[in-house]
Amino acid sequence: MSQIQEKTQVIRLEQLTSDIVRLTLEAPNIASIANPGQFVMIRTGNSNDPLLRRPFSISQTSSDGCFQILFKVVGRGTSLLSHCREGEYLSVLGPLGRGYRIDTQRRACLVGGGMGIAPLLFLGKRVLRKCPDLRPVVVLGAKNREELAPLIDDFAALGLKVHAATDDGSLGHHGLLTDVLKALDLGSRCMTYVCGPKQMMTAVHLFCRSMHYGCQVSVETSMACGMGACLGCIVPLEKGGYGHSCSDGPVFDAEDLVWTL
Repeated sequence: MSQIQEKTQVIRLEQLTSDIVRLTLEAPNIASIANPGQFVMIRTGNSNDPLLRRPFSISQTSSDGCFQILFKVVGRGTSLLSHCREGEYLSVLGPLGRGYRIDTQRRACLVGGGMGIAPLLFLGKRVLRKCPDLRPVVVLGAKNREELAPLIDDFAALGLKVHAATDDGSLGHHGLLTDVLKALDLGSRCMTYVCGPKQMMTAVHLFCRSMHYGCQVSVETSMACGMGACLGCIVPLEKGGYGHSCSDGPVFDAEDLVWTL
């Protein structure tokens, strides 16, 4: 896999909610070869604190050589990143990992929860380009309207209808994302592409297994290096042993992983 360390310029920083930020970076080399489901490792400060880079899914790329990430401020690294200024430069390593493998013979269903929604916009664009006659179904879930509404707008801009669920019922279905998924008519041939909390992905995987649908999941784990050297992101495999979510994934066939309720 090609990997590039690039000095990227901050083009735009958007505060979508009180703690959700979208960052646009100019990185023509990374943007030109990135695929949906891949990620980047970003040095969030100009000192050794924090020491390690932080991983972020690529939310989308553009023809002008930019890519976007979407993140929630949860610690020092993301807090520093949320205070970047336009014109500032960041050191970025990427694109990393194995992304989603688009099945052009089956209808796509994109399923995302919380910040797991981030890589699905990039994937939606790619599916539309590869399978113009098989428009994907989009099912998204979050805590509330504030968190979900800005992300729905991105998919609407692609002409994609979003089936929504929120924990508090402020937007769409009041309850679990999987309730919405089960109520949809996805036909007999479907490939689901999933990213989000582990409990949600487990439920989606079990549903897909019962329906004989394909299911690819993007595993979110802590990463120190992003290249398989530190052994900090291992996940148990159904065949035995472990895989690295950074290099063998982050996208896996759901059937290849061990799932626990």
